[in-house]
Order: sequence, then structure tokens, then C-alpha cells
Amino acid sequence: MAQIKNAMEIFKLLEKSNCRECNEKTCLAFAGAVFQGKKQLSECPRLSSDIIKQYGNEKAEKPASAEQDMEAAALGLKRKITEIDLSSSAERLGGIFSNKKLTIKILGKNVHVNSEGNLSSDIHLHPWVTIPILNYIIDSSGAPVSGKWVPFRELKNGKTWAPLFGQRCEKPLKKVADTYTDLFEDMIRLFKGREVEKHYSADISLVLHPLPKVPILICYWKPGEGFESSLNLFFDSTAEENLNIESLYALGTGLVRMFEKISLRHGYQ
Repeated sequence: MAQIKNAMEIFKLLEKSNCRECNEKTCLAFAGAVFQGKKQLSECPRLSSDIIKQYGNEKAEKPASAEQDMEAAALGLKRKITEIDLSSSAERLGGIFSNKKLTIKILGKNVHVNSEGNLSSDIHLHPWVTIPILNYIIDSSGAPVSGKWVPFRELKNGKTWAPLFGQRCEKPLKKVADTYTDLFEDMIRLFKGREVEKHYSADISLVLHPLPKVPILICYWKPGEGFESSLNLFFDSTAEENLNIESLYALGTGLVRMFEKISLRHGYQ
């Protein structure tokens, strides 16, 4: 019987029609319920019997700890770093090499990487950010930024991940922006964000560089009479040439978690 490691693996099995015949609002919500053991895969009436038989009706086996799972993934990536010549990779990655370390800018802050894949910086490096950094060093083609912005769903492999990206990244970041009045000023002041001309008629358009060649455009529309606020994230069209889709998702999620913590420290809920 095949093992399911996360809700996204379940989501990929579904037809994504949001038919609600399982009594959940969306296929993504159903996938989450199955992963948590609240529902069984067979409760989706549109899944073939072959898929149900292959994956069974048992609860998906969760890792003992999400943090431990990410730490294990980071260790595997660090081993790959040992096979890379960081000196010759610096230009490809938009960084510099000196004192036997590669240095790249993460949100305007220096992050150093040695030949063993160990990271050091003045800022706290959560696994949600560490893993994308390591993947960037390993896989980035060095493709230059095109300047063409696209939504997450329009990236080559973004369609499947887009519903989860909306729920875990865009929706919670909008909530922060709605209450944390200094959010965008702090993005500029603390993380070298750059306000740009108002894309898509947004009230605020701001570019962050979580990785040298993976910029993110944040567009926020303030609430008005009769309509709610809105927030969307956009990526450069070359993003997947420099970072895989899973790490792009993790990067977005990590940034949102960071801004949520900052807003809490300032007394916003």
C-alpha cells in the first residue's frame, strides 16, 4: 500500500472540481481532512477504485514532526552542497565568494554558506527559508530576471500548487496587511523592499528579493466602499529556472510566517 506523506500528495490524486459531494467546500479541504484522519479517501465519489485500493483507507502516516522532516531534508541538501564549487558558482547565483564562503543577499541581509552547506547570518534562518536557499544554490540556472511578472498559478508547475499557495501565503499575508499598518514601510525599511509603479492598479506595489534572482512582487488593494481588500503575489517569469516550485511555495510561506511574527510583536492580531 502506497504511503502518503502530505496533503498535497492527496490533492494531486483528486480531479479538483470542488464538487462538494464529499461535504467539504473544496478538494483541497478534503485532502487536508484525509491527511488529518478526519475523512477517508473513499469518501470522494469521483476517485477510481484503483486509486482507492492503491492508497487505501488508512490514515496517512504523518512525520513525527514537521520541523524534524524539514531538518532531515536540509541535511540531504547540505550533502549536495559539498559537491558544488561555490567559488565558480558565485556569479551564477548573484553572490560573491570570499574567505571560503559564498555570500548572497536574502531580503537585503548577508547570508554566508560554507563548503559543508552550513548557513550563517545575523538574521534567524527558519527551515522554511533555509531549504529554498540550499535548493537555489544547487539548482539555479542563473537565468537573469526578465522583468515580466506572473501569478503563481501561471508558473510552469504552479497550477497544482496554486490553491494551497493562495490559502497559506496570499490569504494570511492579506490579513496581516489589513491590520499591520506599518507592514509595507517595514518591508522597505527592514528588508530592502522597493516600491514600484502601481501594477494592476494596486494601491501598493512593492518588490522584495528573498533570493538574488527570485524577486517577488506584492500588490495590495485597500478596502473600499462595498468591497474588501485584496492581495496577490507575483513572480518573475524565470522563477522556476532558478528555484523549483516546492521551494517557491516554501519561500512564500516562510515570508508570511515571518511577517505574522513581526506583526504580533507590534501588538497586531
